Amino acid sequence: MLRRATAGDIPFIRGLTTRADYAPFIGDADEAQLLAWIASPASDLVIWESGPARGFAIFHGLDSPGGVVELFRLALDPAGGGHGRAFFAALVDHAFRDLNAARLWLDASAENPRAVKTYVAAGFRLEGTLRGHWFRPVLGRVVDLHILGLMRADWEALEPGRAEA
Repeated sequence: MLRRATAGDIPFIRGLTTRADYAPFIGDADEAQLLAWIASPASDLVIWESGPARGFAIFHGLDSPGGVVELFRLALDPAGGGHGRAFFAALVDHAFRDLNAARLWLDASAENPRAVKTYVAAGFRLEGTLRGHWFRPVLGRVVDLHILGLMRADWEALEPGRAEA
């Protein structure tokens, strides 16, 4: 269900990151930046497919000597369509199984409770909140940013045999 993104996926990715319903919660990157992430050995830009492309994610820190990987950006189409947990589980499994993460972390707007609920349900712990940290041009103001993390041992304990699957 996950595959590495190519230059041909950029219109799909930009189509999601520029949507009005996502703009308050995720950033956008231009084509040049996306191409750089696709080419970088320190990043992994993936497409989630269930038939057609349904979502994307960007992982950073693949060159971290301690195995600390950031799930930098993700989006799903359609949002709220009942696929969020499956999409997110595939991303988490990819980070630990394929990218050999020791720790996976992400940040989330405190104003996106649906996303935070999905992350916590997947085993992530709220590790802190950066108050007044992220300026959102679409909102015209700064929002709080939650930091959430999951350790490999916690991921392995989520379901017996999960790491071997």
